[in-house]
Amino acid sequence: MTDSEHKSMQHKKRMQSVKEKVDQRIDDAQEERGLIIVITGNGKGKSTSGFGTVARAVGHGLNAAVVQFIKGTWACGERNLLENAGVSFAVMATGFTWNTQDKEQDIDAAQKVWQHSKELLKDDNIDVILLDELTYMLSFKYLDLDEVIDALKNRPINQHVIITGRACHRAIIELADTVSEVQSIKHAFDHGIKAQKGIDW
Repeated sequence: MTDSEHKSMQHKKRMQSVKEKVDQRIDDAQEERGLIIVITGNGKGKSTSGFGTVARAVGHGLNAAVVQFIKGTWACGERNLLENAGVSFAVMATGFTWNTQDKEQDIDAAQKVWQHSKELLKDDNIDVILLDELTYMLSFKYLDLDEVIDALKNRPINQHVIITGRACHRAIIELADTVSEVQSIKHAFDHGIKAQKGIDW
């Protein structure tokens, strides 16, 4: 046997072992229900990831809805696309808290859009909900943590919820099925490059 043939055989054995393990994990994962997915961390791309999952769901014929906290005054390329695909949007529409500089106004706006969120979380016709930037509403105490957790726990069994934002509360992380933390290595904005349409918003 040549050295090349030996390496090829060793590679095949390794790949067979990997395949057996993956196949076993697939066989073991038989429960099917709605997931809570958290995308948190200080890096760029949390909302982008959430919207990507919504787009994937819509592509498979699922019904989706989006609730946007914080960034509601910006033009939103994802909204332009997804509303045309039948995705409903509820938008807090106050922008960043440092823009309004009015805590009571922000709390009122958060509460209004949260009431809509609660209705979505009861609707078994909605397969996927993106609660974009929800984590900030809990950090700022604009929403009651226990009320949010109760709504998440009591949603329809097959409904998926995606939650984005920095500094996700540990109680939400514990409740979640999947948690990803996006970390910043470099960010163009930190080097004086402006946010750009179609890339950053």
